[in-house]
Amino acid sequence: KLTSANADAEGWEKGITYAEGQNLARLLMEAPANHMTPTAFANIIEEKLAPHAQRVTINKRPQNWIKEQQMGAFLSVSKGSEEPPVFLELHYNGSPDGKQPPLLLVGKGITFDSGGISLKPSPSMDAMRADMGGAATVCASIVTAAALKLPVNIIGLAPLCENMPSGKATKPGDVVTAKNGKTIQVDNTDAEGRLILADALCYGHSFNPRAIVNVATLTGAMDVALGSAATGVFTNSNWLWEQLHKASVVTGDRVWRMPLFQHYTKQVTDSQLADLNNIGKYSRSGGACTAAAFLREFVTAPHWAHLDIAGVMSNKDEIPYLRKGMSGRPTRTLVEFAASLAHDG
Repeated sequence: KLTSANADAEGWEKGITYAEGQNLARLLMEAPANHMTPTAFANIIEEKLAPHAQRVTINKRPQNWIKEQQMGAFLSVSKGSEEPPVFLELHYNGSPDGKQPPLLLVGKGITFDSGGISLKPSPSMDAMRADMGGAATVCASIVTAAALKLPVNIIGLAPLCENMPSGKATKPGDVVTAKNGKTIQVDNTDAEGRLILADALCYGHSFNPRAIVNVATLTGAMDVALGSAATGVFTNSNWLWEQLHKASVVTGDRVWRMPLFQHYTKQVTDSQLADLNNIGKYSRSGGACTAAAFLREFVTAPHWAHLDIAGVMSNKDEIPYLRKGMSGRPTRTLVEFAASLAHDG
């Protein structure tokens, strides 16, 4: 029998689990990059999911597998670093219907971003230890979904690597080939997140997901546009936008819809040497929008959303209970979204 007392207790426990999920993402993002390498990140997630082994399958794909999958865009980013890349693949099978199409979550996992040959300015470069915030929030949301035993199937993909300058690093102007065969002129090696996501999105389509949501600290332009008020959402699906917006209203971790105009697509398809350029024709204009337009070139699914979380990556003093540091946003909104899909069947 449900009473107000046990309903309150149930809500309290659920809230604690949501908070633990966000704190896991914060921990992953805040950790120094020499401790949170691609291998270390994958091992921590494996450890966190160990109590849910009956419902979860974990694959830590090594570099040879990435090469076999012809993920040339991902490999082009990772090759400047001594740390080997890892393609982390998580399967949470929570639905009693094993044939239920999964929700696919894809997270950018750059465990440190120096900018590569297109080197970033040194002030605040240390914050780029959190450039794997997309992978952190995606993986933490799956850990949370497993802890809550949500009756939904979720697949999580996290391409993990460092973006470093070395004699082996990709050079501005190089052309690489993504998994779907599209060629990419890499005019700015600091626009690397979209490269690793491109291959992950291509691979993810093979699971015939009901919806695809990728999450990434993708562009400084997103921070300029919205600051830390909300996560920017670019989507080809009104239904998916409505679901994400409803979830964000419940959690208070807001989202805001951004445009996916062909105007921006034209700027990334205007390449001198390849099918696409990894930066927009007018580099600083609409940078978050041209990045989203680039990702769209690797999506054929009717329900896809790209969440640019660069603006909400860290907390200064806007949210008192988070204190200063990496925020772990929007983990709770992702969990709430997954829970709503489970409820709707």
